[in-house]
Amino acid sequence: MQGQKKCLLLSLLLLFALVPLVSPAPQVPCYFIFGDSLVDNGNNNDIASLARANYLPYGIDFPSGPTGRFSNGLTTVDVIVAIITSFYRNFAAELLGFDDYIPPYANTRGQALLGGANFASAAAGIREETGEQLGGRISFGGQLQNYMQAVQQIVQILGDEDTAANYLSKCIFSVGMGSNDYLNNYFMPVVYSTSRQYTPAQYADVLIEQYSQQIRTLYNNGARKVAVIGVGQVGCSPNELAQQSSDGVTCVETINSAIQIFNNRLIQLVNQFNNLDGAHFTFINGFGIFQDIISNPAANGLTVTNRGCCGVGRNNGQITCLPEQTPCANRREYLFWDAFHPTEAGNILIGRRSYRAQSSSDAYPMDLQHLAQI
Repeated sequence: MQGQKKCLLLSLLLLFALVPLVSPAPQVPCYFIFGDSLVDNGNNNDIASLARANYLPYGIDFPSGPTGRFSNGLTTVDVIVAIITSFYRNFAAELLGFDDYIPPYANTRGQALLGGANFASAAAGIREETGEQLGGRISFGGQLQNYMQAVQQIVQILGDEDTAANYLSKCIFSVGMGSNDYLNNYFMPVVYSTSRQYTPAQYADVLIEQYSQQIRTLYNNGARKVAVIGVGQVGCSPNELAQQSSDGVTCVETINSAIQIFNNRLIQLVNQFNNLDGAHFTFINGFGIFQDIISNPAANGLTVTNRGCCGVGRNNGQITCLPEQTPCANRREYLFWDAFHPTEAGNILIGRRSYRAQSSSDAYPMDLQHLAQI
């Protein structure tokens, strides 16, 4: 009898071993990402630019090492599309349900585009000149050009424009631009004249006018489910704290208040686009989510919110990580990885709240979870 039980157990184990593990289908067929260094995952690797992160210690906690991501590990969009690894068991959650991270457009062509692509480029802005002091980058206008080329390939793969349009209407588009238009333009008066030309309110209007035309291009080329990511608290970054904060802790209000004007205009823009046929636009309140994390770091498992885990100078914020520099050991307790960008731990917090709103102010009119279900 005991032998029969053992045989039955072995048979069951063998059966389970032979049955393939089936992953649930993604909530949407594809995900297209536009933005800057916060979500760039390799598009700048082969560009002549200072805005590159394809070297250690960047990617020190990413499974395949340095990829071009400006973090020690995952970015917010990685968090949204993937299952968080057991390295962060307490945060484990399946979000959009893709089997892998969305690849950079720089090395994605053909059939692979049906799952989406990441067009983001570090130092990119809404304005063409933004970030030019850092060298090469793909502005939002350039990212849109790349996307339209991708759409042509998708039309060829699927057979005709109507089929492609129907397919793209089910995908999610994430657009997060504007940070560099402040950080690497408006608040860099030695290099750029915009702060002398415009008041903060005027500059926000100028940005929104151009941004609106650019996002209309996305809509005209198939985008229907679009998440517009608000600009975060640039005035709280280690770089700005190092340069302009008297105590290295207090956020720079002149920068944050200017950004809030822009973000408020973005909400109005979302309302306007939602009047278009078939459009489902939403605003993700990156500024508010960030503010909540900084206000209550302990509740979010963080102990350091004003210094980079890796960097040089005051607040580790004078410049980004140097090649082969040794970062802090307790990376999971830091909000910022370097002078400008969140750690993987910070990105997990932001990504989770973008997908599933924790507060009613996190997203308007809906979070990404509900956007995916439409």
